[in-house]
Amino acid sequence: MQPQSPTRRTFLADIAALAAGSAAGRVAAAESWSPGPRVEFLVPSGPGAALDASARKLARLLEQQRLSPAVVVSNRSSAHGVVVLQALQQAERNPNVLATLSSSLVYSEAQGALPVPYTEFTPLATLLTEYVVVAVRADSPLRTGSDLIARLRQDPTALSIGIATTLGNHIHLGIARPLKAGQVDVTRLRVIPYKSSAESLTALLGGHLDVISATTPNVVGQLKAGAIRLLAVAAPQRLGGVFADAPTWREQGVNAVGQSVQGVMAPKGISATQQAYWTRALREVTQTPDWKDFLVLNQWQDNFQGPQDTATQLAAEYREVRALLAELRLVQA
Repeated sequence: MQPQSPTRRTFLADIAALAAGSAAGRVAAAESWSPGPRVEFLVPSGPGAALDASARKLARLLEQQRLSPAVVVSNRSSAHGVVVLQALQQAERNPNVLATLSSSLVYSEAQGALPVPYTEFTPLATLLTEYVVVAVRADSPLRTGSDLIARLRQDPTALSIGIATTLGNHIHLGIARPLKAGQVDVTRLRVIPYKSSAESLTALLGGHLDVISATTPNVVGQLKAGAIRLLAVAAPQRLGGVFADAPTWREQGVNAVGQSVQGVMAPKGISATQQAYWTRALREVTQTPDWKDFLVLNQWQDNFQGPQDTATQLAAEYREVRALLAELRLVQA
């Protein structure tokens, strides 16, 4: 084992203090724990997608800050993230396995699609808020969100819409919300799920799709290259950077906001000290200039919250999503 640096000794002391808030925590604080010899980070999407990008950035920063040994990112794309949840369930009590925690799990849970509730796992932190955009090829006759709504009012099946990774998730509802607000029959839309937004974007550029719904980081490269046009951003106000010219839905007279969160969770049954260690480590890396620049690049909003606030936020989101899915006739009321 490597000698501990003063920074690392201070870090471990902070973890002990965090874990000491209860009787169980005080017992756990007496333990000496640090991750290793290898950490696996499970991601429920394919390589190159937004969830993958943030996981790999976190992995690098955890290693660079010497808060973790080698972190191996494992892509396990599947409908509703089922494969990741099964792997996390099998890793019960193993603090060396982390996984992406995102709003998509809440949407899947609201549909009754998860083999095990997301609440069975250990939340570590919420990291960021992201927004959904709607994009077309640069040569598309559709130039605004209003154009899209007008076309789909006439015929909801007229256009093929690509999403990732499953029906009823935050990316699907990120386009369904504004279309429904625009009086489109969203139950008749031709929505096609892909393994990742990287794949749906490729299909769009190849002429196999008319429209895609995706989160902001997935479209940065092609937007800069001029290959796509953004019809609308489902943010409460305009974003900056490369997205500065893209209007919000609200600017186009449609009262719709589509946002979701990303975070990190661990298996069930890890100790209070282990949970506190990872929460503190994630807080530390998200305060680095490298991470902050990463958020700006992708137009993500910093939204760090600890385990309890994360659980509370997801529970509130579940109630809102369940009601919306019922309204869209994707689940029974």
